[in-house]
Amino acid sequence: MPRTVVCYKWVTAEGDLRVDPATREVDTSRARSKVSDYDRNTIEAARIAAGQLGGELVGLTFGGPGAKGSVKDVLSRGVDRAVHVVADEGVRADGHVTARVLAAQIGALADVGLVLCTEGASDTYAHETGPRLGQVLGWPVVTNVRELRVEDGRLHAVRDLGAEAETVECDLPAVVTVVPEVAPAPIPGLKAIMAGGRKPSEQVAVGDLGLPADALTARTQVPSFLGYVAERRHVRIDEGEPAERVAALVAGLSQDGVL
Repeated sequence: MPRTVVCYKWVTAEGDLRVDPATREVDTSRARSKVSDYDRNTIEAARIAAGQLGGELVGLTFGGPGAKGSVKDVLSRGVDRAVHVVADEGVRADGHVTARVLAAQIGALADVGLVLCTEGASDTYAHETGPRLGQVLGWPVVTNVRELRVEDGRLHAVRDLGAEAETVECDLPAVVTVVPEVAPAPIPGLKAIMAGGRKPSEQVAVGDLGLPADALTARTQVPSFLGYVAERRHVRIDEGEPAERVAALVAGLSQDGVL
């Protein structure tokens, strides 16, 4: 039976980031790493879809050696096997590199019928891995999916278009990108965590995938990375009757373009 592959990312915990208010430099020295919160929901959606498709569910990530720490968490969430493609030192993964590496590993797995990715990365906010991956594989891509099911070898999905929803179908294999609302992720219990520790996992050196140098050369550069610091005016309106203070607040907000 065809496999289902769920792609996920090992990211810096947003709550641990610190921003210097003077320089706006981002301090990650004390930040933990974790499986992206968005990707946890995608893993749950993939678990359900794999049950419908009937085959193995493989968790797939690409990153530095530190991403090995993600494996136990992912396996405790219903993934049958985890694969970590380890980036060489100095390799910077943009959307181009990530898609080429993931596609190569998916090809090495063989008999993959469905690939799920999160619509956007929680750290870079990019929305490109899924479409790029589909282009490399030559498979149809269905984006912004909030509901999906697999039936008789076909994908049935509902796409979130903001105020509207679109229902689509396509044959497998296919790449699907899902929004976080697709399937809220449960917290793994002790039994699931212990079972995850016994499941198989492997690390694959990116050099073993046989990719050309162009596939591992980033197409984009990040010239700077600065945090956002809100500038607050600290205006107090404490004179006059309540109605007068409300009127002054509304006038001030209107003058600043907020209202």
